[in-house]
Amino acid sequence: MTDKFCYMLMRINIDCNGCYRKVRRALLDMRELETHLIEKKECRVSVFGRFIPQDVAIKIRKKTNRRVEILDIQELSSNNSNTNDEENQD
Repeated sequence: MTDKFCYMLMRINIDCNGCYRKVRRALLDMRELETHLIEKKECRVSVFGRFIPQDVAIKIRKKTNRRVEILDIQELSSNNSNTNDEENQD
């Protein structure tokens, strides 16, 4: 686990409802993910949470036996706790 929140956009070939269910089940089994969005027609999957992006892509690849292509990764630091501490000191 990391201290930073990550957003990752992946392309996974989702041909049918069975493929959709495989990907969905793999995402629901991962505890480090907070939210996910599966765009079936565009074959895109978005995930958000505290994770290492490469590890999540590898886990999805192993569980679904589908090719996973990472399109975008954004790391968001959790500065809310630091900002609150600074405001309390003033």
